Order: sequence, then structure tokens, then C-alpha cells
Amino acid sequence: MSTTSTPRGPGGAVRAPRRTWPRLGPVEWWLLLVAVIWGGSYSAAKIATSQMPVLQFLVLRFGLTFLLLLPALRGLATTSWPAALAGASMLGANLLAIFVCETFGVSLTTASNAAFLISLCVAFTPLCEWWLLKTRPSLAVMAAAALSLLGAGLLAFQHEGGSARLAWGDGLMVLAAFLRGVMVCLTRRYGQRHMLPALTVTAVQMGVMTLGSAILMLAVHGSTAWPSLPRSVSFWSAMAFLVLLCTLFAFFVQNDAASRTSPSRVALLMGSEPLWGALIAVLWMGEQMALQGWIGGLLIVASAGWVTRAGEKAPA
Repeated sequence: MSTTSTPRGPGGAVRAPRRTWPRLGPVEWWLLLVAVIWGGSYSAAKIATSQMPVLQFLVLRFGLTFLLLLPALRGLATTSWPAALAGASMLGANLLAIFVCETFGVSLTTASNAAFLISLCVAFTPLCEWWLLKTRPSLAVMAAAALSLLGAGLLAFQHEGGSARLAWGDGLMVLAAFLRGVMVCLTRRYGQRHMLPALTVTAVQMGVMTLGSAILMLAVHGSTAWPSLPRSVSFWSAMAFLVLLCTLFAFFVQNDAASRTSPSRVALLMGSEPLWGALIAVLWMGEQMALQGWIGGLLIVASAGWVTRAGEKAPA
């Protein structure tokens, strides 16, 4: 006989169980903070790249981060370090491809197209999760991805005259969005397999990205292409923000979170990045947003909240 009692109200009437909504856990809050930081990275990167060519900028940004993370390479001192190093290096190569596609893609298309197309990673990630991890996303996750994509479209094309024509830059942004989805899934699979500290994974990634950026710079510009370093306060303030917060802190959080929660949740929570970028641009840069843009941003935030309440249990 079952000993479970049915909750009853006054007079003995059966009382319906109260529905409770799961709240954001620590992992989700850290991811939202990263989204805010990355929202401000567009303005910082614009300031820095206006004073230094793109590939040289990438070498400096990731090189400085790698130097700061050199002590974290001690985490490779395991019996299976060759396989762990190979896995982390593969993630670094994928991350380098993302940054190269994004940086040059933005330079070859409109800002509105770039913002819209990179947000496709929200829709790509559940499909990548299905493909790479053999985990079929729930209907709620797929619906939330569609809602986030709609919001990104409203946010990106809020101004009149936005071009929907695909060009080389658009293709690079689509590729970057797809690689972002792949990155989240591969990080989760890699983390479960090798169990390296997140900071060690980030250090290896930065080393691979520094080397890769340097090789690209030499291939494109030659050995005499390195310019003198800027001396302006604006450049080094932007570089400090990008290295310490947007790269060092943000990638550590993402690597740690991707191994502790579902890839779809990571992508949808990080999908709020365009909204934070818009808010920072309005409050700091003095830009204006139309009502359509605010509606799109709210849809992105709503989709992120929806997926955290969809009943998925994050792995411990």
C-alpha cells in the first residue's frame, strides 16, 4: 500500500500541487555574465582594430592571453596527456576558425547581416547536438531556438535599408555560426572524455590560436608586416578588456559550463549576446534602436528563459 498522501486544502478538498519553475543555476548566471561581456566586445574590438590590422590584432590578443595562462599548462601532467593535448588543440583550431570567419565576415558584409547570421548558432547547436552527441533535442528546445532566431532577425533588421542579399561575408558568418554550434558540442564531448581543468583547456586553445594567427599573418602579409604597437590609452584599455574579460575569463567560463550543462542551453543563453551588445551600444556609444529591435531583443531573452524552464536536467 502506498503511504504517499494527497495534499488537501480546507474542508478536505484535494489541492492541486503547486507548480514550481526551476531557477537559473550558478552555471546559467555565469553564462549570462559572459554574454554581457561579449556584448561589449564589439565596441572594444572596433576601437582596437581601427589602430592595428586584424591578423596582427589577433596575434597580440591571444598571445597576451596565452602568456598569462602558461602556469595552467601544468594541468596536462597526466598519464594521458598526449590525447588530452590533441583534443584541446583540436578545440583551439576550431575556435581560431570561428574568429577568422567572424572577423573577416564582418568586414565583407553589413553589420545587420553579420548580427543576424552569427545568431544562427542558436538554431545550429541543437542540430549539431543531435549529429555529434546523438542527443535529440526536445520540442521545447527547438521551439526556443526558433524564437531566438526570430528575435535575432528583428534585432538585426530593425533599420530600413537592411540588405538580405548573401555575399562572401554572409557566407563566412554562416560558417562561423555553424562552427560555434560544433564548438559547444565538441567541448562537452571532449570535457567528458579527458576531464582536463577548464583553465588548462583554455590555455591550450590560446596557444593554438596564437600560433595559427601568426602563421596566417605571415602567409598574408609577410615577415615585415608587423607594425609598431599603438601607444594610445584607448587601444590598451580595449586590449585589456578583450584579453582579461572577453578571452581569459569568458572562455574559461564557457569551457567549464559546456561540460556541465547541455549544449542547447549554452547556445541559447549565449544567444542573448546581441541584446547586451545593443544595450551597451545605446548606453555607451549613443546609438539608437527602433521598437522592432527592442522586441527582438526581448524575444531572445524570453527564449533563453524558456529553455531553462523546459524541464531539462543539467548533468551534474
